[in-house]
Amino acid sequence: MGDLSELIRSNNLKKEEGYAKYACKTSEAVRLVKENRENDYNIRPSFFRDADRILHSNAYARYMDKTQVFAMVTDDRITHRGLHVQLVAKIARTIARALELNEDLVEAIGLGHDLGHVPFGHFGERVLNNICEKNNLGLFLHNAQSVRVLQTLEGNGKGLNISLQVIDGILCHNGELLEKKYVPDYDKTLDQFLDEYNKCWTEKGFDRKIRAMTLEGCVVRISDVIAYIGRDIEDAIVLGYVKREDIPEEITKVLGNKNSLIIDTLVKDLVENSYGKDYLEFSDEVFGALKKLLAFNYSNIYGNPKKDEVERRSEKIFELLYEKYMNDLEEKKGYIYEKYYKEMPESYTKGNSRGRIVVDFIAGMTDNFFIDQFEKNFLPGM
Repeated sequence: MGDLSELIRSNNLKKEEGYAKYACKTSEAVRLVKENRENDYNIRPSFFRDADRILHSNAYARYMDKTQVFAMVTDDRITHRGLHVQLVAKIARTIARALELNEDLVEAIGLGHDLGHVPFGHFGERVLNNICEKNNLGLFLHNAQSVRVLQTLEGNGKGLNISLQVIDGILCHNGELLEKKYVPDYDKTLDQFLDEYNKCWTEKGFDRKIRAMTLEGCVVRISDVIAYIGRDIEDAIVLGYVKREDIPEEITKVLGNKNSLIIDTLVKDLVENSYGKDYLEFSDEVFGALKKLLAFNYSNIYGNPKKDEVERRSEKIFELLYEKYMNDLEEKKGYIYEKYYKEMPESYTKGNSRGRIVVDFIAGMTDNFFIDQFEKNFLPGM
């Protein structure tokens, strides 16, 4: 493309001149492994290219059949993980555009933030973490696993070499930890990120202490909450867990009583209270209502006995498959050995314990593949 590529590259850089003072520029992108073409933007700047790499990854394709909140339901109106990450990325871009931040960066973080989620969502994550602790494998956290997927597991063990700012935003995205104010750790270095990443595997609760190094990372963290909190209510209404009128009036009079109103209120309030600042913040009134809405969801949706019963059925399956795959690797046979282990490089197979390799394999499964593996291995006559 020659001269045209140079023109497009120049136009991309000009757009960044309109960014807010605290936005992360493309020129600040850092990769753990230096790439020769890093400064050759062509028509795809660094964070834009990261989003493409994530979109084309095997892990992203598996989003389509992974639980968001409600597992083992046949109603195709219910949100799955793939839709959730698209909603997060879209909301994050809306906020980033309004605050004059880097939209490419928030999109990449948003699309990749849940790649490490396991079958059956947060319930599956808790079960897999219990297996890890029981077998002295350290901890399991989906946000750390998302980074591991991108940097270690994708590309048959070669990784995708995603920019530091993207994987940092992914590591720090904890959408279950709600705050009124989100302040980036602007002084964070590559070494600090690596230290935080490693501690997430070994120190329980450490992931709740870390902050993203960019304002864009903070945008995705709160966009995660904005994307799921109202949408989960809509799904719960469809499934008969709650009724719309169950939401307390003290919440609905501030945020609204349906997903579209909740998103609109939260985004506008965040933008109004954060514009031109080096942090993100909600107003007192909206944050108070948001906290109450999250508490409502935990009491009536996430901890609902109907949901617990469905999840308990699958807990034993995780344990059975873990033991099955451990034995298969020991005896060098079976699906995990033929279709996963043998396709990975020696740096992975020799550099990780058998247990961690099994956990990686299970974590990467879609819900249907997980159930299929159980039936084939333990219910072959079905």
